[in-house]
Amino acid sequence: MAVQHWADALRKAKKTALISDGKRKAHYLFEDGNEMAEEYDLKTDELVLRKWRHKTTFGGQGQWTWEVGETNPNDITSDVIKENCSNPLFMRKDTKASFQWRIRNISYPVEVYSVSAEPTERCCVIRTSNKKYYKKFSIPDLDRCQLPLESTALSFTHANNTLIISYKKPKEILTLEQELLVELKKLKGTSEGDTDCKTQ
Repeated sequence: MAVQHWADALRKAKKTALISDGKRKAHYLFEDGNEMAEEYDLKTDELVLRKWRHKTTFGGQGQWTWEVGETNPNDITSDVIKENCSNPLFMRKDTKASFQWRIRNISYPVEVYSVSAEPTERCCVIRTSNKKYYKKFSIPDLDRCQLPLESTALSFTHANNTLIISYKKPKEILTLEQELLVELKKLKGTSEGDTDCKTQ
């Protein structure tokens, strides 16, 4: 089963743990050389950041790509060319029970939006009836575990110029996340200022 395959890949990965800035930070180095970094809030155990770095074609280290959390908020190299701060900003911020995406700076009334699941394309689609915004996005967690995309799990709301899309996590994902969190808490995490952060 694909869920078990992903769980095994996580268990086999070399892991490093660190507690810093009120977050539990974990780094995974997989057998194929790819890396995943995650950060969890220490008080709530909610995932606040997940990013990936894949090997390049020639075996070098690629750039980090964000899956969950704000995309590189402290990026100083983006001074030269920046997106207009009033453009819609798409980001993923999960809760314990749902995968959740937020689109900030999008001010149309709620009846303008339509959000649908496209199971054959394995993605969700956001459309506006005024044709001012269109976005396709996948749910990598479901893809990794090869779980079906269910339209009934999808919902959305709009408030304060932000469209919030939620997808209720399947029970397989909830179980896997709980098991992973237990494993992470077992790791001997170093604290801030302790630079010897060994991979286990």
